[in-house]
Amino acid sequence: MLGGLLDLRSINLINFLFTQLIVVIVVLGVLIATIEKYLPSAISQTFRYGKHAHKGQADRFVSLLEVPKSWFKHFYIFAALWSASAFYFMVNAYFAGKVTPGYVIDFLDIMATTKRTVRTSPTETMVALMLITMQCWRRFYETWFVQVFSNRLKINLSAYLVGYVHYFGTIVVILSQAEGFVRTDGSLLPYRFELSPRIALWVAIFFYAWQYQFQSNLILANMRKDRTGQVVSQKHSIPRGGYFELISSPHMFFEIVMYVALYVIIARNTSAIYVLAWVLSNQVMNAWLTHQWYRENFKDYPPARRAVFPYVL
Repeated sequence: MLGGLLDLRSINLINFLFTQLIVVIVVLGVLIATIEKYLPSAISQTFRYGKHAHKGQADRFVSLLEVPKSWFKHFYIFAALWSASAFYFMVNAYFAGKVTPGYVIDFLDIMATTKRTVRTSPTETMVALMLITMQCWRRFYETWFVQVFSNRLKINLSAYLVGYVHYFGTIVVILSQAEGFVRTDGSLLPYRFELSPRIALWVAIFFYAWQYQFQSNLILANMRKDRTGQVVSQKHSIPRGGYFELISSPHMFFEIVMYVALYVIIARNTSAIYVLAWVLSNQVMNAWLTHQWYRENFKDYPPARRAVFPYVL
């Protein structure tokens, strides 16, 4: 009987997890974009949140599963600590010459199968992990000390939990096919670090996006603060300045750019494409809903602005 059971270690759980997220966001997104008025309110209420939350009759059960949007701050605590933990093991392996603990290898085997092989170099792994760790800690700072969350806005519990899944999965993907984190015969080789022009270029692109995403979030936060930094309003208005002159959600656009850069850096990692596809589908859909909300609620909204990609979408 046991022999007939499916061995869970033969399933790449991380790929499976991201695939499910992609399918859900794409299917529900297409339904919301095309036939939302025919859908049960429960679907719309579950999918929509924040400024473009569902309007109309609320589903009683779905309402019980809603939490304050400000709870977004919680999963950035997790993301900061989770990324720092991975960074610690990377430094120990690549710079201190220590063997990666067996429990880390076992965990990665469970999440990404025992058949995983080395596909990314120490340089690619180190750079990718450094960049995502910086992003997690900056987002932690922003959500706790910069952003202003409305007291009345809610999100579905599922959307809240997805934040944990995203950062958990992204870090696992980076390490899952990295040299030093795949089960071997135990022999150690000296690690070589070679910063190629390709990696340097995409690091520069990442930092450009990183900087302007921060600028965009500052613009949004400062719309609700006075000159002394005190919060004086929680209402929504039209963002001005920076890349907001081109698109409605530059912070989402630059999120996509950063993950494109991460993908290119570790492109040989076969799971990296799942992370990129998830980020792309999620950010595009949320940016489109935000753009539609602005157009519906502000008659003077700049008609030349696009939703997420400048001059395109």
